[in-house]
Order: sequence, then structure tokens, then C-alpha cells
Amino acid sequence: MKKYFSAILVCLLIGGNSCKNLDVMPSDAISTETLITTSDGLTNALNGAYALFKDHISFNGVVDNNNMYLRQFYHLSDFASDDIVCGQVTTDPLFYSFSLDHSPSQGNTRYFWYLSYKIITGVNTVIDAVEKSGTQDPVKQQLLGECYFLRAFCHFNLVRLFGKPYSIDPASPGIILRTNLTDPSQKKRSTVAEVYASVIADAEKAAGLMTQPRGVQYASKEAAWALLSRVNLYKEDNQKAIDYANMVINSGRFSLTTSATYPALFANAQTSPETIFCIAFTAVDDYGKFGSIASMIYSDGNSGWGEEYASSSLRNVMSKHPEDVRWSYIVPLKDGSGTVQKKNGIEVYYISKFSFQGGLPNLSSPIMFRLSEMYLNKAEAEAKMSNNSAALDDVDMIRKNRGLTGSLYNRTLPSGYTALDVVLEEKRIEMAFEGHRTYDVYRNKRSLNKAYWGYHLAGLKETDIDLSKTPTGYANLSVSYTSPRIIYFLPIDETLSNPQATQNQ
Repeated sequence: MKKYFSAILVCLLIGGNSCKNLDVMPSDAISTETLITTSDGLTNALNGAYALFKDHISFNGVVDNNNMYLRQFYHLSDFASDDIVCGQVTTDPLFYSFSLDHSPSQGNTRYFWYLSYKIITGVNTVIDAVEKSGTQDPVKQQLLGECYFLRAFCHFNLVRLFGKPYSIDPASPGIILRTNLTDPSQKKRSTVAEVYASVIADAEKAAGLMTQPRGVQYASKEAAWALLSRVNLYKEDNQKAIDYANMVINSGRFSLTTSATYPALFANAQTSPETIFCIAFTAVDDYGKFGSIASMIYSDGNSGWGEEYASSSLRNVMSKHPEDVRWSYIVPLKDGSGTVQKKNGIEVYYISKFSFQGGLPNLSSPIMFRLSEMYLNKAEAEAKMSNNSAALDDVDMIRKNRGLTGSLYNRTLPSGYTALDVVLEEKRIEMAFEGHRTYDVYRNKRSLNKAYWGYHLAGLKETDIDLSKTPTGYANLSVSYTSPRIIYFLPIDETLSNPQATQNQ
């Protein structure tokens, strides 16, 4: 019975033609309708939806180990930032994030778009069935709320990658909203503002439905509040960003890790008091060097490719405080004499935030929301509301738990800094490699300064650029928030099959 039940789950959640060839249907098989209207069936269906964030799913008839929702999200977000340096040219489409040489046909954006809408369609199927049943059962309401949360989460990640920041142009094209099963396949893009409104509405509904949390590996009302804090911050509705962050902080469910416990946070995400919501991986999900998140940014010599490193730009910002425990996730590759090794002239500083769950170098349960972000969301919003003392207090809450008790701001701005400068620098360090940096820079109408040697300088060699001088005239060295390349082209699959979906320029 179990294997047939699982097969039905796969069909329901990932859809497509993959289930046409199921030749055997036992007499006690559960129908799709029963599957998603019983508590047990609904629970299993939602577990399948969560699995799509980490599984390698067939795309265009091929299962590619490099294709995984989270792998692509982090690469598309972080590899476009100034926190990671590209150590060499690669044929992996992640290179386009460094070079900004995007195209509608690149494989990582195509897969991310495809799988995002597959998850959205799956939860829409569940939402439709459960709401038609009219049940008020708290267990089903919790699971229904999780569906709304996942839909909001996916739509928001899509609009961050394929639409301009709300603060720059809310009327610009966003992404295609899919909020019911009757949507036509050909549909125009909603504006960025319309997408944000839908995300907020879904997250608010999710928070109201979820009253029986199942653990941090699943959505909860606090996770919905955390999403609402983030979305409202991006929207620059600062008071709401503060209010939702406070709701999470005051929930009593979470606490900040300390300087003693922070180094073990990411390897133990599922049990950390700081985790609000994570995607749970198990030892079975250890993909090794083929398709894991960690494999491109860490290697113990055999475990991964280790072709991307923590940038000198980030390390220079952190260099003021060698006692900062956040250095524990930046791992220099040293020779026997203690000298940091170089590859193609770039110092090798691996990144271990996605490593060492269960001691395995390529395994972790990536954290989507954690308590530190809530303090930093508050701080940014407070800075923008000219409440500098409150902003600095929230930044100091982070710093005193990261080994910097002797270096607190104590409500005094350092010379040459605004409160927003302080907050964004702290967030850069605290949330490094977690998919925030590019959005934080561009939505605040700033530029990324990538004036350091690396292969983000497309077509150049180390000897072509002298970083001891102020470099000028090099493509992709400084990326303005006005650049069209801060967002990605819509995948060619969408624009060819849906002429109403206008392409980014």
C-alpha cells in the first residue's frame, strides 16, 4: 500500500506527464480527492510540497543533479553579490550571475521558474480541494495555512529575481500570479505592486489559519509573520515591518544563539532556538559534490568543487573584529606553514554555512527565516523612520551575541555612518551567503562595489586590473540599482508558450 500511496503523492504534487505510465492501481488505492481532504492525506501531500524545495526533479524529460530549487535560489541571489568571488570560469550557468551576462535560455533560471510554479500549482490543488470541503478542523486549517504560506513564499522569491525592487518601480512588470486552478495558461505579468499585494494577502491568511505548528521544518504563523516583516520591509511599509518582527520576537518560541552556540547554528538548524523555518534535509538527502548547495563553496579536498569563495570585499568589512564568531563560517585553505592558498590569484576562503549537518561536508537544512533577521528588519525600518537609538539597540542585540560585547554602538553612530549604513553593514555580515545581499543593496537604491579581483570581471585576467588604484572602465565592477541586469530574463519557455508574458530588457 505504501508505495502506491507515495506514487499518488508524486503525481499530485509534481504533476506533468510523469504519472501517465503507472500501470498498476491496487484495489485499495486512495483517490486524489480523498488524499487531499483527509488529515493524513493532506499532511502527506504537504510533506511532498516541502520536498520539492530540495529534490532533483525532472525538467524537460531530464533529471539533472544540478537542478534543485534551493541550489538555484542561492546561486542566483548570492553569486550576483559582492560577498562571493568566482574562482574560475565555469560552464555551470551560475557563472552568469557573476558575469551578469544573463540570457532567457540559461538553465538555472528556467528550472527555478518551472519548479516554483510546480510548487504553486501543487498547493493550489490542495487549497482548492480543502476550501471546497468547507472544513473547520484545526488540523486541516493548519495545513491549509501552510499552503497559503508556500504560495506566498514562492511568488515572493520569483518577484525578487525577475521583477524590479518595489522601492524602484512598483508599477513595473513583476511575475505571473497563479492563485487558482482556473487561471489561463497564457496570462500577462502582474505588476510588482500587485504581486506584493497578493503575497501579503496570502501570508496574512496563512498566519490566521496556522494554530498548530508542526516544527520549524514546516510553516507556522511565526514563519508567516517573518515573511510579512520581510515583504513589508522591501515595500518600505516600515511600521508593519517592525510590528511583524516584534510579533515573532515576542512569541516566546525563539531566542538568539550566543557567541558560544552560533558556530553550531547552521549544522543544527532543525533544533536551533533561532530557526523560524528551514527546509529539512536528512542523511538520505546528502547529494555530495553533485547538486548540493555546499559543493560549489566548500571542499575538504574531496567533498566538493569549492570554486567560489568568500570575497575580499566581505572579509575587509569583517576585518575590524577578528573576535567575531561569524568568522567561523569562513574557512581559509592553508598550507602546512599556515599560508592561505590561492587559486588563479584569489585567496581561497571557503564558506561552510551549508555544511556539517551530521558531520557531513555537503549537508545542512537551509534556514529560510531566523530570529536575527527580525532584529535587523526592525533596525532597518527604525533607521528609515529616524529612530536611530532603537535601530542601534537592535543591531547591538545581534553584536553582543556574536562575541562583540566590547564593540557595541550604545546608541552612538560611528563617524561617517548613518544609522542605515550601520544596519546594512551588520546585516551583510550576519546574513552573509543566505540570499539577502543583492536585494538589500538594490532596494535601498545603492550600488554593489565589486572592485576586487575575481572572475566576475568577465573576460579579464588578474594582470589586466590593478586594484591598488581606483579602477575605471571595467564592466561589472560597479553595479547600480538602475542596471537592467539586477534582475533576470524570464525563461524562454515562458515567453514562447505565453506571448502575453513580456520579456525583461
